[in-house]
Amino acid sequence: MAIIGYAAALEQFHPNDLLAYCQLAERHGFKGVMAADHFQPWVPQQGHSAFVWSWMAALGATTCTLTFGPGVTCPSFRYHPAIVAQAAATQAAMTPGRFWLGLGSGEALNERVVGGVWPEPHIRLQMLQEAVGIIKKLFTGKVARHDDGRYFKMERVRLWTLPPTPPPIYIATAGPVTAEWAGRECDGIITPGASLDKLRMLLGKFEEGARKAGKDPARMPKLLQLHMSWAETYEEAMQNALTEWPNGGMPFPKQDIRSPEDFAEIAKLVRPENYKNRMLISADLDEHRAYIQQFVDLGFDEIHVHNVGRNQEQFIKAFGEQVIPRLNASST
Repeated sequence: MAIIGYAAALEQFHPNDLLAYCQLAERHGFKGVMAADHFQPWVPQQGHSAFVWSWMAALGATTCTLTFGPGVTCPSFRYHPAIVAQAAATQAAMTPGRFWLGLGSGEALNERVVGGVWPEPHIRLQMLQEAVGIIKKLFTGKVARHDDGRYFKMERVRLWTLPPTPPPIYIATAGPVTAEWAGRECDGIITPGASLDKLRMLLGKFEEGARKAGKDPARMPKLLQLHMSWAETYEEAMQNALTEWPNGGMPFPKQDIRSPEDFAEIAKLVRPENYKNRMLISADLDEHRAYIQQFVDLGFDEIHVHNVGRNQEQFIKAFGEQVIPRLNASST
């Protein structure tokens, strides 16, 4: 049975409030947390953007069973891959068996803050692939070096604090090339909600890559992040989406937009119809259950849900009581 996780939007809430929501989620049947790694919120209205690695340390210390990881960290601009490896190894050593490392190729909103050239998507993928190679070397605990890299350099060094087993590396992607590479070279895949046809294609590419590497794709985690808006009335749910998560109604790539203020200007163009087939907005808990169920049936192992409104406590309790228990094991 797929586990239902809580998508922790550090862009929207004070980190202490978000810890309390995660603790509440654990008590109400959520089994995992996917934590946003942002330097800035998408739009100013969201109002926060705490440092995810500090926050995850507190999450691990104040919850008991939740699995968790960053959704996702880019190991190519703000962070050198060696620093990501050290941070991940330390977190996994402190919470063995609970932490996973989610990695992606990044967005200008978060990574461009350190300056420099913002590369094209295929270059960012190459940087991610090289960064993953460095991280995997360091996870062995052996002395490693990386003095012949195209994008990164690393002196001879080893990690001194290691977990019993390295944390699994999950790659975030919405494209087939990266999905196939993730299956070959990494441990799992993370992708955002999309049409069933697109998700089926991505899972197929991921499985194809896994089989090429002699791995069993059925044993490799497949994570989905779903943004949705639930409230007691449809009008409130729609208003929450328009106010708090207008980026969910923007049907185009967002990796090159550099500031919350730029997103806010674009958000002025978002209308209710722009959310169609992109994000479920409904006051009907059964509709939300059926929406999640189709992704369980498609084969996702973890589905991390993000209710975009401020009504987090109400959402957690309602989903914990009326949605999660009524989901069925995959029929596939």
